[in-house]
Amino acid sequence: MEAQCRFEPGQTGKSVNLESLNLLEYEALRALIRRYAGSEAGRRVVDAVVPGIDRAVLEAAHAETSEALEFLAEAQAPSPRGGAAASPALRFSGLPDIEPSTAKLRIQGTVLEALEIAAIAALLERAAEIRQTLAPQAGRYPRLAAHAAGIGDFRGVLKAIDGKILPDGSLGDHASVALARIRRDLERQKRHIHESLERFLKQHRDDGLLQDEFVTIRNDRFVVPVVPSAKRKAPGVVHAASGSGQTLFIEPLETIELNNDLVRLADEELREIHRILAEMTSRLREHAAEIRETSGALAALDAIFARAHFAAETNAVVPRFASDEAPRLNLKDARHPLLDDLFRRQRKRVVPFTLTLDGALRTLLISGPNTGGKTVTMKTVGAFALMAQSGWPVPAAEAELPVFADVLADIGDNQSIEHSLSSFSAHVARIREMVEASQSGALVLLDELGRATDPDEGGALGVAILDEFRRGGCYTLASTHLLAIKVYGANTEGVLNASMGYDDETLAPTYILRTGAPGKSAGLDIAAKLGLPARLIERARAAMSSTGRDISRFLNELEAAVQEARAEADSLRRRQADLDERERVLEKEMARREAARLREIEEQAEQAQKRFDQEARATIERVLSAPEQRKQAERALRQVATTKRELKEAVQTVARGERPAVQAAPEQIQPGARVRLRDVGQPAKVLKKLGADRLEVEVGLLKMQIPLSEVLEVLPASQSAPSRLPSGVTFTGAGPRWDTLTREINVIGKTSLDAEEEVERFLDAAVLGEVTRVRIVHGHGMGVLKRMVQELLAKHPAVEKHYPASPAEGGNGATIAELKAG
Repeated sequence: MEAQCRFEPGQTGKSVNLESLNLLEYEALRALIRRYAGSEAGRRVVDAVVPGIDRAVLEAAHAETSEALEFLAEAQAPSPRGGAAASPALRFSGLPDIEPSTAKLRIQGTVLEALEIAAIAALLERAAEIRQTLAPQAGRYPRLAAHAAGIGDFRGVLKAIDGKILPDGSLGDHASVALARIRRDLERQKRHIHESLERFLKQHRDDGLLQDEFVTIRNDRFVVPVVPSAKRKAPGVVHAASGSGQTLFIEPLETIELNNDLVRLADEELREIHRILAEMTSRLREHAAEIRETSGALAALDAIFARAHFAAETNAVVPRFASDEAPRLNLKDARHPLLDDLFRRQRKRVVPFTLTLDGALRTLLISGPNTGGKTVTMKTVGAFALMAQSGWPVPAAEAELPVFADVLADIGDNQSIEHSLSSFSAHVARIREMVEASQSGALVLLDELGRATDPDEGGALGVAILDEFRRGGCYTLASTHLLAIKVYGANTEGVLNASMGYDDETLAPTYILRTGAPGKSAGLDIAAKLGLPARLIERARAAMSSTGRDISRFLNELEAAVQEARAEADSLRRRQADLDERERVLEKEMARREAARLREIEEQAEQAQKRFDQEARATIERVLSAPEQRKQAERALRQVATTKRELKEAVQTVARGERPAVQAAPEQIQPGARVRLRDVGQPAKVLKKLGADRLEVEVGLLKMQIPLSEVLEVLPASQSAPSRLPSGVTFTGAGPRWDTLTREINVIGKTSLDAEEEVERFLDAAVLGEVTRVRIVHGHGMGVLKRMVQELLAKHPAVEKHYPASPAEGGNGATIAELKAG
């Protein structure tokens, strides 16, 4: 991917601006990324990168880096269960460089050395591990998995090579059957030669022929050391002599044939090794294209993870590219990569800066003290542009940049004795090149614009140059000390003044970039701090014109006012944040108090209901002891049930923050009116009034007598006229008929408390409807509902008796209750 990130001549119309790359130290930036590559092939991929302008290619490269960063984070994070990381780390360090070997594979007839074959096998084994790790995670890391898909399957090749090449580059005995046999024969022949020479040494031990008693090798043949005079007494072949000439190394005649056989076996061994290596090379040559593709995929992945490791170690971010419709340069807490690397090794901290250029605002003029960081700020922006358009992360908290059409820089003193260029001449010559090369959307960096000449003329020239780039649609950053350029920045739309901070008390720069106002140069203060004699500083101050002093004082006051305004804005932001926090705390406290109030209401209501239940039951038991007051007890029981329901509904209404419903006025309730009853979903029709506080109503097929208090509201009259049946047609309803004096309720699936409450209301309604027999369906289950129903019926004053239902009516899953006649 990196090799595609380049300025294409067809896209820019010009070749890469090498001068800008040199001025912005692009090769040093490349070295930062290169440092994190694990293999030589990965480093070559990094070396091939140059900045590009193809948005699709660049965004793809940054997307790869984002995936690699996510993969690294997951690989370094412990498993939630305390085990190994969810994703195993990928290893690229130590990968062998097989490019020379793969080049040899292209040449038919060449045979690779054993170590070359071993290196290729090691790379293919590592490639299989990486593919096995990434391929199953294609859903999460599709771009990384796409590179892994370029890794071939070499299991057959690896199986043929596995274990046959030893670490020292020699072939193991088991590389072939023939090689094993030859090496056995070689060992046997060496033993025979040693035995022969040992006999020779033993035979001549006492006759003064031997110089020493050991066997050695000269010219690949086994020999023994003898004295020079033994040449005539001991027949054999002399292969060498010592440096002093006092020792001859002789091969006795009896071992010559044995040594000849040994040489023949050694030649056979070499031929067999060559045959084996040629066979292995042939197997690799069959897959040469796949091996090159696999090597390329590993190199690309190594380069991608090099970018990710750089970002992780330096707290860098993957930059975003602003759209062409709304281009924007926004850097937050930006740090120059080279300075950041240097300071991290020195355990120091770089002062970051933040700036934004968007819309029509494309020119930033930076002024301020010498050594205050103006040049570093511009170089940082230039470095970020080059790195972002090379697919590399940038050291910042946030980074959004346009895709710059070009990067043009004039930084430093370009004077050249060789070319007879003064500082000013070199400066002008460089700017002429930049003006000719500039195009809309290019980034232009101008250091000390208008320098090395008369300030008035330099300022006028600087304004003209800046306006040329502004009108051409370039993004321009320029540093200056010239008043004319500062005034241009204050009076020109699309141009923003900025300054580097300066501490008047310590007479030292703060390296903080502030936008909105120009800064003072503080040249005399800096000179004094750098040790220039005080008398010279005083003479310089006296020599300054009154206009210069006034301007310097004005800039000091302006900077002080800007700093005061910023401090006040920061204070207001802090106060606003404090107020927002207090508001959140108050809202939380109010919610807590409201919840506590509702809980208190519910608890009080529950306690009141419990006391009411206890008092009501005591009253009922006392009343029931007198038979003549039974009807009075039944009325009291119904009143208890009604009061309980009203109390519960009131509590629920208060908890919901609603107001209780208002009962209908008695004068509105007339015969024929449609009304809504408490706990009844279907509207009822008033048939007649039974005194001042009771009604007879009809709900569907059911007629009942109810207290007036059960009416919640009077409903509007129905607009539809009742339907009439044709003459001679009658209708018999299929629903339950109340004249059969039977009714039922089903409480299966309800909790014991809810079921008890519903059964109580059901019995009250049955009493009011003068029903004499009811069925309560409770099911079998664990028997909780059945036991509750039986206990309730046993103590209910309106129940005459109760018993299990017949099999036809539900058996033990239901209970029949017969009520006392009114």
